[in-house]
Amino acid sequence: MELNFTREQALELLKKYNKEPFHLEHAYTLEGVMGWYARELGYGDEEAFWRMAGLLHDIDFEVYPDEHCKKAPELLQELNASDALVHAVCSHAYGICSDVEPVHQMEKVLFAVDELTGLIGAGVLMRPSKTVMDMEADSVKRKFKDKHFAAGCSRDIIRTGAERLGWELNDLFAKTILAMRDCEASVREQMAALKGE
Repeated sequence: MELNFTREQALELLKKYNKEPFHLEHAYTLEGVMGWYARELGYGDEEAFWRMAGLLHDIDFEVYPDEHCKKAPELLQELNASDALVHAVCSHAYGICSDVEPVHQMEKVLFAVDELTGLIGAGVLMRPSKTVMDMEADSVKRKFKDKHFAAGCSRDIIRTGAERLGWELNDLFAKTILAMRDCEASVREQMAALKGE
C-alpha cells in the first residue's frame, strides 16, 4: 500500500477543508493512533498508509457534513489518492453514512477507534491531570456505560468495531489508551504549532 503524495501535501489538503481546531486535533490523534496500531499488529511496513487513513478519514466532514464519505473520494482526487486509501477513508463510516464495508484489518481498526478516541478524549478533559497518561481501561468502561457522558460518541459503533476485530471491549479500550498515550505529546505539539501559525 504505497502513498503517492507526502504528508505535507496531505496536511495542506486537510487544512483546506478543515479549519476547526477540534477537527484537526481529531485528525492528528487518529493519525498517531493508527500508526501505533500498525506497529502493534504487525503491519509496520504499512505504517505510513495506516497513518494517512487516520489523518484524512474525516476530510469532507467539516465542509460537507451531510455528504460525509460521499464527497471524500472527490476531495482525495486532489492528491491523486489510491483506490485503497479512498476505500479505507469511506469505510470508517460504514452503516452510518457509507455503504463501503471495512475489509482490511486497518479499516476495521479505523472503524473501531474513530468514535472511541472521542470518548477517551472527552474523559481526559474531565481528569485533573488533563492527560491520557494516567487513564486506565476501567475508567473508559465506566464512561462507556454512562450514556449521558459524551453522548455523541456512538457506543454501538464502538461495540460493533470490537466485534469486527474479534476483540473484547476492554481489550480495545486498553490498546487505544496505549495508542493515545504514544501520540499525545506529538498531537499537542502540532496543535500548539497550529495556534502559532
